[in-house]
Amino acid sequence: MAYDLLIENGTIVDGTGAAAYRGNVAVQDGRIVAVGETGGTAKRTVDAEGHLVTPGFVDIHTHLDAQITWDPIGSSSCWHGVTSVVMGNCGVTFAPCKKDDREYLARLMESVEDVPAKSIMAGMPWSWESYGEYLDALDGLPKGLNAGGLIGHCALRLFAMGEEALENKPSSEDQIRAMHDAVAEGMAAGALGFSTSRTPLHMTPAGEAVPGTYAELDELRGICAALGEQKRGVIEAATGIIGAEEAAVREKIAYELGWMTEVSAATGRPVTFGMAQGREALEAYAWTLDAVEVGNAKGANLNPQSTTRGIGVLFGFQNRTPFDRAAAWRALRGLPMAEKLAKLRDPAYRAEMVRQATEDMPPLDLTQLFVLSKKTPRYDHRDQDSLAAHAARLNTSGPDAFIALSLEEEGQTLFNYPFLNPEMTAVEAMLTHPNVVLGLGDSGAHCGQIMDASLPTYFLTYWVRERQRFGLEEAIHKLTGEPAKLYGLAGRGLLIPGAHADINIIDFDALRLHGPEFIHDFPAGAGRYVQKAEGYRQIFVNGQEFMHRGEHTGALAGQVLRSA
Repeated sequence: MAYDLLIENGTIVDGTGAAAYRGNVAVQDGRIVAVGETGGTAKRTVDAEGHLVTPGFVDIHTHLDAQITWDPIGSSSCWHGVTSVVMGNCGVTFAPCKKDDREYLARLMESVEDVPAKSIMAGMPWSWESYGEYLDALDGLPKGLNAGGLIGHCALRLFAMGEEALENKPSSEDQIRAMHDAVAEGMAAGALGFSTSRTPLHMTPAGEAVPGTYAELDELRGICAALGEQKRGVIEAATGIIGAEEAAVREKIAYELGWMTEVSAATGRPVTFGMAQGREALEAYAWTLDAVEVGNAKGANLNPQSTTRGIGVLFGFQNRTPFDRAAAWRALRGLPMAEKLAKLRDPAYRAEMVRQATEDMPPLDLTQLFVLSKKTPRYDHRDQDSLAAHAARLNTSGPDAFIALSLEEEGQTLFNYPFLNPEMTAVEAMLTHPNVVLGLGDSGAHCGQIMDASLPTYFLTYWVRERQRFGLEEAIHKLTGEPAKLYGLAGRGLLIPGAHADINIIDFDALRLHGPEFIHDFPAGAGRYVQKAEGYRQIFVNGQEFMHRGEHTGALAGQVLRSA
């Protein structure tokens, strides 16, 4: 038999968690037709000697909803072995959507996820109203990645309730029925589920809680019943578990896990929600995990998702600094880097910057703001890497040390403030918990603040290769088979006959993260952070080579992921 593609002599890690083995993978018409001993010839043969051959990674927490329409390769996900993404998380989506609500949803996405509204309005086609029409539009777009989405509560409430949705008042029976019916339509069309935001940290452009934040249990029951009736889809939530006082936090955990337990048990559908260690209540994640175990014992299917390191805000002269409240610092924003460097090297201007910053210091603990090397970025931050420690070493102030360190890398130095998951011991406890899945990479979101889309590469380089906390087979399963199964993505996340040919060829020993970089490539000139990696030799999507050593080949074979 003449296959379309034959990958030979690789170390196959098939995504099931089974032991790795040496063998071949044969592909025909975009599907895997044989694994192991394949025989036959092929139109194209690739020698994977000395490399891992894995399924393409499945990223279940992205906000690429807008970006995928103008950036078909889905960067930065595409540089980290990801071949399938779930969009529409945290309740913030663009469908269903009436024509008059488009600009509001764009501004809401900017307010919550820091995706510039001017880019959304300039770069995204709006040719839909219902969620099914949105998926049809997504079908027609060129895509390098496979992409599917969740129906977001914010858009859904606005669609069904009009301006009343913005007041966050209880919905009526008729309004709940309208939301249920819109979700039922979307699920029948192939939506991957429903998402909601419960956190008061997510704000509208007017500074109010986003629609659905305080939705009552009857509303959540009515909406999620549509998933149960069709026996498909996942419920995803950004929870309201925040605060510092233990009793209040435990009360919020009980409430949030209570409704999720009830809805999951009633519908038979899995619930996943973002979980991270907060600085205000360092043990709240552990209390949450205890509540998950109680809920699952009651018949629920609760799957908190967490990331592989601290979730940090990036500061630097590439974009924003922590001292921009001072006029002399703020004046550098938007200047070309060469002009910024000239100002920083001017003794008089630098002295004025330091004076203004030290007279009005931001409420930021400089012992928790860490230098992030451009060449070898590390996220297991040491005390001696903090800005405070560097300032002490240089015998100067924090603002002056910030400038000095930035000049060492021609203004490219970045500083990371992990506002969530500040302790790697907590990250390890979450990652090793049997109910926790990998997520929160947030690809496409927080463009000028955060860059966590490199989650898969960091997981493999730090937790697997360096720390040896996970075996390779278990780690690949957590990046592929496990998330694909949770979301019911049939034929994804596994190297087995019949599966879609989403395949990574990885030089594991050479796998390495680059430091984040701020670029201006969004519509209307907006900027964002990106982060690349080395070691992904080839990435195939539906049988076509999508990326070759970090460069796009031109292939755009991605498909819309629809619920089974």
